[in-house]
Formats: sequence, C-alpha cells, structure tokens
Amino acid sequence: MIEFEGVGHRYGDRVVLDGVDLRLPERRVAFVGANGSGKSTLARMINGLVHPSAGRVRVDGRDPVREGRAVRRRVGFVFTNPDSQIVMPTAGEDVAFSLRRSGLSKPDRAARAAELLAEFGLDGYADHPAHDLSGGQKQLLALCAMLVTEPDVLVCDEPTTLLDLRNKRRFAERLEGLPQQVVLVTHDLDLLGGFDRVVVLDRGRVVADDRPEAALRRYRELIG
Repeated sequence: MIEFEGVGHRYGDRVVLDGVDLRLPERRVAFVGANGSGKSTLARMINGLVHPSAGRVRVDGRDPVREGRAVRRRVGFVFTNPDSQIVMPTAGEDVAFSLRRSGLSKPDRAARAAELLAEFGLDGYADHPAHDLSGGQKQLLALCAMLVTEPDVLVCDEPTTLLDLRNKRRFAERLEGLPQQVVLVTHDLDLLGGFDRVVVLDRGRVVADDRPEAALRRYRELIG
C-alpha cells in the first residue's frame, strides 16, 4: 500500500504539489499530466528520491524519508534515460552489480544476471558493452537491474520517451507481465488501457482519479 497524506512540495517559491491525498493498493497505477503538473515529483517520493515539504508518504507503513534504505529495498525505480542507471561496462555486470549485497557468490550473481537478461530478450548479451546496446535494449537492461533484487513495487518515470515504436511495445509487454505493483508516469496514453487506475495531476493537484477511460477523458478536456 502506497499512501500520500496531505503531500505538498515546493522548489523555492514554486508550488509543485499541493495537498495530495492518495491510497494506492492497485496493481497497475498511472500518473498523467502536462509537463510541470507534479507527476514525476510525486512518483519520486515513493522511494525517497524527493522529500515532501508538507504531509507524509508511506510504503506499507514505512516512511521513505526516515527509512529510506528499507523502502528502497522494496521499491525499484526506472528513469526516463537508462544511461543514467547503467553503471558497469557490460550488461551482465550491470545486473549483477545490483546483487552485490545479496550474499550470493560472484559466479552465482553472474548466473542470475544472465538468466534474467535471457528472460527479457537479451540472451547472449551478458558480455556485451552496456552502452553499445540499442535504446530499447538499454531500457530493458535498466528494468532487469531493478527486477533482479525482486522489489515489491516498480516505479517507472516516463520509461518509453526515448524508445521507437517497436521497442516501446516490447517494453510495455514486459511491464504488463510483471508480478510487481507498477506505478507508471507517462505521456503515452496508449500504454494505459490495461491499467487499474489513472491519477491525473494539474498544477500540483489531483484533478481526476478513476479507471483509465474516465480519467483520460478528463485529462483530454484539460489539455484541450
């Protein structure tokens, strides 16, 4: 259960979020809104990347500000640009790096990384230079590096923005099949047909919160 209680946030004098109250038990939740609406800021509060200026956030009762390490063990985060998450020379090493505190031996970490890469269509790429992968492959690699730690929640901040249509579809299919709770920030409304809930933000406030069809109808009215 992800909870936002009276959450507000400011960057200097600019109000980014104002009085957000949400409880998110659903398996698939999306945040949508125009640029500057506050949706990415709200998503980043789930694992403590951004701290609220007012109110509080809870992930299964834990505070991401005070208990950041415990929350981040349960919440994975995938950014828009996968290059910002790739830290090791090869794809296999990058996924195995996420297991460095798992207690597994180095060979076991490498084997688990190769296994997960194969599950996500990157079979044979364990020794491939990570930054030489295509954009879609890099985004799948970033997803693997998060999922290998088996988080309960996966937050994705506009993960398909840099992808072409084929890789966008591939990433969306992988996302749909995950057992984790997924919170997706996106401008790509075509991804949301199978979602349980869509939260629409405008100028830092929740203006619609409903099933996809009804929420997106309100969003389209807002953007004219």
